[in-house]
Amino acid sequence: MGKTIAQKIFESHLVEKPFADTYVLKLDRVFCHEITTPIAITDLVERNKDRVFDPTKIKAVIDHVTPAKDSKTATQEKILREWACRNQIKDFFDIGANGVCHAIFPEKGYVRPGFTVIMGDSHTCTHGAFGAFAAGVGTTDLEVGILKGVCSFKEPKSIKFVLNGKLKSGVYAKDVILYLISKIGVNGATNCVVEFTGPVVDNFGMEERMTICNMAVEAGATSGICFPDEKTVEYLWEFIQDEYKTKEAAIEAYKQWRSDDDAEYEKVYTYDLSDLEPLATINYKPDQVKPIRELAGTKVNQIYIGSCTNGRISDLRIAAEVLKGKHIAPGVRGIVSPATPKIYKMALQEGIIDIFMDAGFCVTNPTCGACLGMSNGVLAEGEVCASTTNRNFNGRMGKGGMVHLMSPASAAATAIAGTITNSPLYK
Repeated sequence: MGKTIAQKIFESHLVEKPFADTYVLKLDRVFCHEITTPIAITDLVERNKDRVFDPTKIKAVIDHVTPAKDSKTATQEKILREWACRNQIKDFFDIGANGVCHAIFPEKGYVRPGFTVIMGDSHTCTHGAFGAFAAGVGTTDLEVGILKGVCSFKEPKSIKFVLNGKLKSGVYAKDVILYLISKIGVNGATNCVVEFTGPVVDNFGMEERMTICNMAVEAGATSGICFPDEKTVEYLWEFIQDEYKTKEAAIEAYKQWRSDDDAEYEKVYTYDLSDLEPLATINYKPDQVKPIRELAGTKVNQIYIGSCTNGRISDLRIAAEVLKGKHIAPGVRGIVSPATPKIYKMALQEGIIDIFMDAGFCVTNPTCGACLGMSNGVLAEGEVCASTTNRNFNGRMGKGGMVHLMSPASAAATAIAGTITNSPLYK
């Protein structure tokens, strides 16, 4: 019987099996940020275990409240900063060099096919776009990962999506993942690894694959995974070119991190997405989704474009294409946050920042702040936001606020109209 990619990664990283269904895995990367890691650091210090298993395999960033908004957040950042210094973690991204964790770490080439990755952040599954097993973990697992370089997981069960057809103009990866979540529900992939396959995924670039893997957790998945291919190699080439003589050699090597044709799955879902249209969430669960045309006319107060889901350069380009030469509606505020300094620079060089500012948007530094209602875009009670983020839970972006998740194109069009609407790119 064949094996899934998750099974192959688990077997190649196995340290021990203390129980029949429990795997203790060697970790290739432990990612850290200033919201969840200081709790782990403080506990390790109190236990006289202020050390790390390998400073070259730990990457850290300040990304949620940046710069600090008050003494509490400044203290969290100070704990992470001083810990990184004490333990000689050279890949620490402080204010000015920092970006959204799930954007800057792939951008730096820290994730490779076949890797195991953990972080104290539920959207760590983003990194599965590279053919890695990447999972968000709690404080105890994070502590053990930092200290020992291992983490325990239950035996991997996999679900496969086969996505056929060709997307219409104006329909994007965000629409795809919202559709899939709506079909299986927020618990539809609980404790499973979700594989995204088929022509639609093959045609996606790495940034689009990161978008769909990012929101796998919204269906309850432990991790989302795409198989590595020539696009993966192209994205990583500047970081792996010393390891392989040619790109073709790298592609061949990475073929080991693909599921076998006869692998077994818990479920296989096959969809033709040729007629998919732009979607948005309603209410307070990411599986509550409707076509945007059915929400047309819904008034909004704020537009937010950014996050680990849709704050990359391709997202900003799409939104700018809609916004160019236009202005946001009166009474609506627009906020855009490029996900990393590199993306910000590219947007500046391409004139995208000018387009956003001319349209009336506030352009902020890279930050996760607005997404979870901590800074740089928190909603007031009763306000409505059209957002390219990944969660619409009650109070997510501010107590009493409503969040409609959608693609950057739809968010940009909604900014111009002042009400939810399809973008002109949708044909």
